[in-house]
Amino acid sequence: MNIHEYQAKQLLGRFGVAVPRGGVAYTPSEVEQVTKDLGGPVWVVKSQIHAGGRGAGRFKEDPDGKGGVRVVKSANEVVENAKGMLGKTLVTKQTGSAGKEVKRIYIEEGCDIARELYLSLLIDRATSRITIMASTEGGMEIEEVAAATPEKILKVAIDPATGIQPHHARKLAFGLGLEGNQVKSGVKFMMAMYKAFTELDASLVEVNPLVVTGDGDVIALDAKMNFDDNALFRHKDVEELRDADEEDPAELEAAQHDLNYIKLDGNIGCMVNGAGLAMSTMDIIKLYGGAPANFLDVGGGATKERVTEAFKIILRDPKVEGILVNIFGGIMRCDVIAEGVVTAAKEVSLNVPLVVRLEGTNVDLGKQILSQSGLAIVSADDLADAAEKVVKAVKEAK
Repeated sequence: MNIHEYQAKQLLGRFGVAVPRGGVAYTPSEVEQVTKDLGGPVWVVKSQIHAGGRGAGRFKEDPDGKGGVRVVKSANEVVENAKGMLGKTLVTKQTGSAGKEVKRIYIEEGCDIARELYLSLLIDRATSRITIMASTEGGMEIEEVAAATPEKILKVAIDPATGIQPHHARKLAFGLGLEGNQVKSGVKFMMAMYKAFTELDASLVEVNPLVVTGDGDVIALDAKMNFDDNALFRHKDVEELRDADEEDPAELEAAQHDLNYIKLDGNIGCMVNGAGLAMSTMDIIKLYGGAPANFLDVGGGATKERVTEAFKIILRDPKVEGILVNIFGGIMRCDVIAEGVVTAAKEVSLNVPLVVRLEGTNVDLGKQILSQSGLAIVSADDLADAAEKVVKAVKEAK
């Protein structure tokens, strides 16, 4: 689960992470009040959407105008700039051409920036440890830094048996070129950030830029937090921060039916049981010249009703020109999948090629249900055969 910048800063602030003062506003009148409460003389007006690159982005309604993050020096300018953002569609390199509508604004006090740095915590799958990443190249995308100047990225893996220790933070502080009292401020910042990460079951905390002020303080000028969905039951206050408007409607609907669904850009819908098998299915579709339209794992104990909903969600995507169902029946029985597929296909009047590969528990019964359905379902013997057939069928249908 993702949250907005202002929400991330509120959470981090609870743990002692230094952040600038600010307030969120949904209307021009609220903007005026927040501006008044903060004082001045400099404010930063920030569009709040779940996407990076807001400052460099542009609004669809004013493509030649300013981006979604602006520094202003009068209360009137704060209000005018906020009005130019609220209700408008901001397009960044992360939103795609569709962009995202700005429904809330974060107004923050200005900051005397002496240096911009980068700092993040994440789970390193290679080491199975929380890893702190830091760089002197603040303000830049970390992927660009990794590609162009990888030597400027510092990494420290934290042993879960000990947790973060002051020497970890000092190593990073010195590596970032902090001096004097800046080191003390940086160490305090990193220790607090680690505490927030672990206690909130975060999967990512990214501060870019992390700034050193003219007075030598280290503060988070921006903040991004992602959370482990499987741990949200322990953090109802965090779960309440979810902004459904920022999430894909199909993904939200899938979650309500206990389906793991992620929309992609291809044209071949996939319905699979098991995350590993789902990824293999997407890979082999690419191998045969196709492009997957989604990741969809129905899980090991799916019911006929859940399979039916999964099928409907796939077909609601207008880009889907064919569907591949790939099921290996263990806990999940092939006849249950077959019944769900037949039910959904009849309800939505299936009009795209459908290839089904079944193997495992009750496979013969599942194939019998499909063959007697009266639907134009193509049966496949194995995964390669299924991928080849669905790619071919989509091309022929065009």
